[in-house]
Formats: sequence, structure tokens, C-alpha cells
Amino acid sequence: MRKLFRLLLTIALAVVVFTGFRWYRYVSNTDSPYDEIGITLNNAMPGPINSWGCAKLKTTFAGSLPPLGCAAADATQWK
Repeated sequence: MRKLFRLLLTIALAVVVFTGFRWYRYVSNTDSPYDEIGITLNNAMPGPINSWGCAKLKTTFAGSLPPLGCAAADATQWK
């Protein structure tokens, strides 16, 4: 039972680390703000983390249309 718990904990930690790394790689990229996986991960993040990610993307891609989750109500302006 203890080995099973340790295995599940290790798998959960690996998923959290991988997801966090993938999200951070998306918000700090300089290629494109329209990566589908990155947009999905950013939308799934809690409010303050999502806001920070959107602010970081806005700094890098201010001249582009904002991706889903970072757009204001009219979908053409950054939040």
C-alpha cells in the first residue's frame, strides 16, 4: 500500500511539474501567442496566475490580437 501511494504521489508531482513547465514556456515564448496547448493551460490557471501570464504575453506581443483568455470583452483588446 505504501509503494502504491509513493507511486501515485510521484506521478502526480511529475504531472504538475510538466504542466507548470509547459505553461511557463508558453507565456515566456517569443514566437507566437497562439499555441493551442499554451492557451488551454493559461485558461486553466487560477486568476492571479492567468493574469500574470497574460501580462507577460502582452509585454511580448503587444501589437498582436490577444489569445483566448487574455482578451477583453470585444476580443480585440488585451485585458
